[in-house]
Amino acid sequence: MAIADWEDARGRMLLDPTAVNLNTGSGGPLPRIAFERVTGLRARLAEAPMDFLLREVPPLLWTARERLAGFLGGDPHRLVLTTNVTGAVNLVASSLSLAAPGEILLTDSEYTPMRWCWERMAERQGLTLRTFRLPPMPAGPGEIVDAAVAAMGPRTRLLSFSHVVSATGLVLPAADLCEQARRRGIVTVVDGAHAPGFLDLNLADIPYDFYAGSGHKWLLAPTGVGFVHFGPGHEGGLEPAQVSWAYHPPEGSGPPDERDRFGSTPRLRRFECEGTRDICPWLAVPESIGFQTGLGLDRIRARRRELAGHARLRLTGEQGLEPATPEAAELSGGMVAFCLPRGTNADRLRQDLWKRFRIEAAVGERPDGPLLRVSANFYTTEDEIDRLADALKKLLGT
Repeated sequence: MAIADWEDARGRMLLDPTAVNLNTGSGGPLPRIAFERVTGLRARLAEAPMDFLLREVPPLLWTARERLAGFLGGDPHRLVLTTNVTGAVNLVASSLSLAAPGEILLTDSEYTPMRWCWERMAERQGLTLRTFRLPPMPAGPGEIVDAAVAAMGPRTRLLSFSHVVSATGLVLPAADLCEQARRRGIVTVVDGAHAPGFLDLNLADIPYDFYAGSGHKWLLAPTGVGFVHFGPGHEGGLEPAQVSWAYHPPEGSGPPDERDRFGSTPRLRRFECEGTRDICPWLAVPESIGFQTGLGLDRIRARRRELAGHARLRLTGEQGLEPATPEAAELSGGMVAFCLPRGTNADRLRQDLWKRFRIEAAVGERPDGPLLRVSANFYTTEDEIDRLADALKKLLGT
């Protein structure tokens, strides 16, 4: 697509004209069509709550479920909708039962709340939690698989890893990792927070047991969209976090995995029915998917890579920062992280970027030192990345 086409796409987004958004990895802005859809649904919920919830929602919910499952390469009958990926992973961890003694294995780069989630599960079930180190700049996926296999042992009961590492944007070889775990009888839980809309994701190609994801990042869906997808044979292995009206299916319900009159199935509804709440974000997912599909998913991914390349050029070549994300296509996408000088106060830099330059970017402390992450999407411009480079020159004195 020509630059003019990307400018047109940018104009169809809700963006603060006074700010530079380089942090889609934390939260993506909304396409106008998705915002208008979710706002219209909420207006309907506000003016006629019961008519909306009882009569209008069921077909809309099933449509959204089918559209999301199709986009992910999954099965709508095994797709539980949640508020976010955190809720999805906690759903698995809070009810999955593992044999003790044993261990839960994580990479050393997992999102902190997810690590806490598995710590709690380990404490409750008499398990230990262990991490293995990811190669800092792997030459290929094989190095990552070798590190994981070396860490697996007879005590390993569960492996959880991020499909895309949040801090750096490193893409892990999910299919190979899950296959190696399956050979050893290890349950896999994939944290796909960044994967939907970011990767050319096809769940059917990954032999996971549970795959969780978010919609408010690269999918550009309204805040409040998450999911967990059960691998084959795992549909009945969990219990809902909350007991509500769907805990026991109503009299006359069909088989547990057959579509029901609520826009779900009896099995899925046990997890999704948490009492009265606003599920309008779920119902607007088709608009978010349709918007990006219309632009061209391959084109979007290519544009992100162009922008990431421009960030590498400006921040590595001209600023002298060292990249923390491999450049190879199978290991990265539209996010690239950079090592900041030792002694940089990450929190202060993040605040200064916003207060002084109105630039939103992720800056965080890591065991190996502070990192700056640039999350560029199709609505990002090269000029915005240049503004970041200029701001860093002033703030870091480089």
